[in-house]
Amino acid sequence: MAKLPNLPRGKRLSGKDRAGVGYELLHRYENGKSIRDLCAETGYSIGRTRLLLEEAGVEFRRRGGANHRVEQA
Repeated sequence: MAKLPNLPRGKRLSGKDRAGVGYELLHRYENGKSIRDLCAETGYSIGRTRLLLEEAGVEFRRRGGANHRVEQA
């Protein structure tokens, strides 16, 4: 896993750095990490994490994690 930069509140990322961070978060998310897990690992807010994931092209999972059950009709 690549090390992500420490971003204090209000510090902005742009260009290639932003895309790189977004890609790394996307990779971790696609490998099963939750958004809350990513926030805990990076120290980023949920809003920042979601935005970076969206910009990286994520397809968000449904809420409830892997054990979420769909009711049968």
